[in-house]
Amino acid sequence: MHTATGVWRWRHNPLRRTTDLVEAWAMLAATLLIAVAAPATGWVCGALANAALQESVRVQHQQRHLTTAVVVRTAPGPASVPDPEVPSERAARVQVVADWTASDGSRHTGAVTTTQRGVRPGDRFRMWTDGRGRVVDRPMDSSTAGTHAAVAGIGAGVASVAIIEGGRRLVVWRLMQRRYARLDQDWARAGPDWGRTDAGS
Repeated sequence: MHTATGVWRWRHNPLRRTTDLVEAWAMLAATLLIAVAAPATGWVCGALANAALQESVRVQHQQRHLTTAVVVRTAPGPASVPDPEVPSERAARVQVVADWTASDGSRHTGAVTTTQRGVRPGDRFRMWTDGRGRVVDRPMDSSTAGTHAAVAGIGAGVASVAIIEGGRRLVVWRLMQRRYARLDQDWARAGPDWGRTDAGS
């Protein structure tokens, strides 16, 4: 509102320059775009990202299956590896050799990791496999996909604000350059004697 009022006042001010009016209109346009276009951009990008991620969630849940593995023995190698999908207090994953049966009925044996502590031969734990029994990461859940989509939408909105404000600042910078150029021209026309020759001195 303050910006719009300023533009209206500048319209008939005898001291205004053309660049002043252009700068005021640029400010008004940027304000309106930030208020309307940036949230709209964020919402659209968030909605598109959410749709794509939710589809990915659906496909992952179709292609990945929970199965029960039986520990054969602990495996050589690192004692634990980090799991980015779980809180830090449960992030330690122990490497073991285990047997499991895939969703197609085939049996498999291999080195896998588990979050269970103090595992011993014969212990059971749940893990995710694909249709052929190969070990895969657990599928993304819907809430995680929604969080990622929200972050994408917020990022798109913030990026829109930055682009709009950057465009406004570029316009103002060009206007300032034009003002300085005109001021230099006026100084050159005034001459070193500031018009004393024309005044008859």
